[in-house]
Amino acid sequence: MSARPVPLSVLDLVPISSGSTASAALANTVDLARRAEEFGYHRYWIAEHHLAPGVAGSQPALVIALVAGATRRIRVGSGAVQLGHQTALSVVEQFGLVDALHPGRIDLGLGRSGHRKPPSYGARPPAPRAAPAEARRVGTLLIPRPFDPAGLLDSPRFRLHQELLFPPGAEPRDYAAQVDDIRALLAGDYRSPEGLAAHAVPGEGAEVQLWILGSSAGESARVAGERGLRFAANYHVSPGTVLETVAAYRAAFRPSADLDRPHVQVSADVVVAPDDHTARELAAGYGPWVRSIRAGGGARPFPAPGEVGGEPWTEADRALVADRVDTQFVGSPERVAGLLRELRDATEADELLVTTITHDHRDRVRSYELLASAWAELGA
Repeated sequence: MSARPVPLSVLDLVPISSGSTASAALANTVDLARRAEEFGYHRYWIAEHHLAPGVAGSQPALVIALVAGATRRIRVGSGAVQLGHQTALSVVEQFGLVDALHPGRIDLGLGRSGHRKPPSYGARPPAPRAAPAEARRVGTLLIPRPFDPAGLLDSPRFRLHQELLFPPGAEPRDYAAQVDDIRALLAGDYRSPEGLAAHAVPGEGAEVQLWILGSSAGESARVAGERGLRFAANYHVSPGTVLETVAAYRAAFRPSADLDRPHVQVSADVVVAPDDHTARELAAGYGPWVRSIRAGGGARPFPAPGEVGGEPWTEADRALVADRVDTQFVGSPERVAGLLRELRDATEADELLVTTITHDHRDRVRSYELLASAWAELGA
């Protein structure tokens, strides 16, 4: 068990509740960020999603600018920029601009979304060990059977994403090369293959903290480790692979100017209320919400507790979302804090990233408030 205090941070998808609007969701995000700062959370990260009726966080850099301008101390960043849809220069300029306004507070989290399978570049390390095919427990922490995203990636909706996010004929650069370009542009030592220098203004010299996010023991974990960068593993998105993901990062880690040892953050989806029964009621819409994503339609507006009882729900639906629903931490402050401690111990995480969605904004704010207090009382 880690003896070091492990800070909690917030991951915000900027969710739109049923019957509400994107404008209200953005106002709620600004309010939650201010409250999270009061509660003592360490970071406030914005996720990136596209063509999702129930999510308003399609442009993280813009939302980050809003949040940073509304807060004073909390670190603000991306969880994560979908790098396959952008160039290294555009990312550095966006985050350099925000850092120019709020120096020393901005995190730049990078994800591989939008990238095709990486090309082969000669000899590579052996393929990482795959996660076990069946559910298991580490202590009391559930590690479910890994979800197979093949059906989602083959869906017409995913192809539409590709068509709209990529200019015609465009192909993203190799992910590792993009990460290297971003680091070089931030440091001011970028050189083209012909030896030409490029200087990003704003961006060069920005005090952003660079992170890599990943959901598998593959390219992202390897790139983060080999370059000595901070790494965030997604238990909330892919709970069945989190242990192998973290292990792959640590195995690949090489000390850098940024870090002398691996630094791991792990995410979790939670709902906290004064008691377990109330928390379960608030989380009732989570299964149908995840189903809307994995069925290929994009995240739906988050339903109110009373809206989901009459919806059809089949065994196939249950199987589609089981890994996410079964690993959502739902309950009283003491229960959820204890589950987060199990996650911390199983992954040896240096930080934990908490994402909470409820239909009513007040319930979401209260969930974060109760959790912060319980985590502090736990001494974690």
